[in-house]
Amino acid sequence: MADGTVKQINPFSGTEVWTVPGRANRPLTLVNPHPSPIDPDSHERHCSFCAQRVLESPPEKSRVISTDNGFKIVESTSVDDLAKPWEFRRVPNLFEIVSFDYWTKNYGYQLPQERAQRRDRYIADPAGKAHVLSVLQTKAKASGMTEEEWIRIPESERLEGANAFFGGGHDVVIARRHFTDGATLDNQLAASGSLTPAEHEWYMKLTIDAMRDLYSSNRYVRYVQVFQNWLKPAGASFDHLHKQLVAIDQRSVNAEVEVAKVRLNPNMYNELGVDYAGFQNLIIAESRHAVAFAGFGHRYPTLEVYSKAAEPMPWEQSNDEQRGMSDMLHALHVATGPHVPTNEEWHHKPIDVDMPMPWRILLKWRVSTLAGFEGGTKIYVNTIDPWTLRDRIVPRLLEARANGEIASNINIATECACRVNSLRYNPYL
Repeated sequence: MADGTVKQINPFSGTEVWTVPGRANRPLTLVNPHPSPIDPDSHERHCSFCAQRVLESPPEKSRVISTDNGFKIVESTSVDDLAKPWEFRRVPNLFEIVSFDYWTKNYGYQLPQERAQRRDRYIADPAGKAHVLSVLQTKAKASGMTEEEWIRIPESERLEGANAFFGGGHDVVIARRHFTDGATLDNQLAASGSLTPAEHEWYMKLTIDAMRDLYSSNRYVRYVQVFQNWLKPAGASFDHLHKQLVAIDQRSVNAEVEVAKVRLNPNMYNELGVDYAGFQNLIIAESRHAVAFAGFGHRYPTLEVYSKAAEPMPWEQSNDEQRGMSDMLHALHVATGPHVPTNEEWHHKPIDVDMPMPWRILLKWRVSTLAGFEGGTKIYVNTIDPWTLRDRIVPRLLEARANGEIASNINIATECACRVNSLRYNPYL
């Protein structure tokens, strides 16, 4: 607009967003600007996700460990595994969004045989049974049950709740560090950008493997939503790095809207997404396997990462293609910094959709609060327009690459080719 207001319409969701002149100049909200010293006696015991408090989480499903030949994913089979070193863990969420009962009572879902056998082996070990009962009691107390009421329940009935730990559809992927190595202040949190590119790759790999497993273990699952809430203003329960995966029995609302549009234009993610960003000089970074740009039509400042792979499902992509997405996302986290509350939202083709849709990840900066204007008008005020977002990120990316903080094979800003139809998901091209 003539006064500098930028009006945006998201081409996929239809969301209308305005950026008003002057509001983009406001500093980003920083979490914990007045830090306190870290208590040295609390090392690796700062929250329930920390390495010395693993018994507070339900039985682990799998983990990433470090070996002489690099990282690898291993299955967790017994409570004894919890005492071994790890880099990332996959555990059931104690407080599920979609519960195990949801699947059993609405669909007649039963614990698959191999998972029932794993449950039985785990609780056959007295230490494993004690672990399971302890976590179940914690969950019961959180729902208002007293200790006396818990004790009166027969043990066999208490243990029925363990089915959710071995066959549920809401998982958490947890990083080992709470604070950065050598941290002395409690605002020196270990964020996604604190990981090395190789560590971030395996953080992503464990998450992708969990996606595959949630789909394959429950035939009633139609979509697995993956997300990361970083810091409490972004919805995190703990300021400890973790991702979440939730299996649901329908497509996401976004997917339903997009499927109707992609049927009309199968190439829309190129034309209305990456290509349009290129024509508007919003491409931030590009590599052989991924491209990132400053997003438009979002309620919050948003960085978008698209996979260039022909295969839409993340777990069916090659190691190089997965690493390309990981490196690009990691670079954007490094450039964003650890003190900005963010949400990661993963989007992929629902398994029952016959139209091509690319894997993409949105990184949203939670630096503003929706209020009455947005609620009344459904027009959202985003304090940072896409070009300002680009200009904030690009210098930091260049600095991070020069310092070796991010992958060296990422092209930045004017180095990017910005070729049209660079996403290969569309077989009709």
